[in-house]
Amino acid sequence: MPLPELLEGSSKWLAWSGLGLSVLTVIAFVTRWGLRFRLVGVSSFTFLLAVSCWAFSISYSPPVRVEGALQVPIVFDNGTDLVVAQASSDFADGAIAPTLDQIAANLRPGGRNREVRVRLRQLQAVSEGTSRPVVLGETKRDFSQG
Repeated sequence: MPLPELLEGSSKWLAWSGLGLSVLTVIAFVTRWGLRFRLVGVSSFTFLLAVSCWAFSISYSPPVRVEGALQVPIVFDNGTDLVVAQASSDFADGAIAPTLDQIAANLRPGGRNREVRVRLRQLQAVSEGTSRPVVLGETKRDFSQG
């Protein structure tokens, strides 16, 4: 089941469960059950979960997928203007541009500069025990254009 549908269904079920628990809490207070104060906590926590699921379902945006792009780990992100991803040693040359586009499209603007550079690097062995980073490609993401 896709995550947006799961969140929507979960928030509805949690809201109805919270409502049912609230009714049970009122009954517990009227009949003076010993667990009535525990039911207050359980029902309020259930409503809190329902509201949290609903808020997350509104704010969730699925990651962008670009045709031909490969998954690579981001090894450096200074949070403002530079993101570096690590390519494996058998990385295909035809996947460099799509991979850079996918990484740039999945960046979020929170706290970043208007323009962010995205680099794809690969570690190439120089000698036994040493390697040097080689930049395979670079692109820029401009957040001022939306």
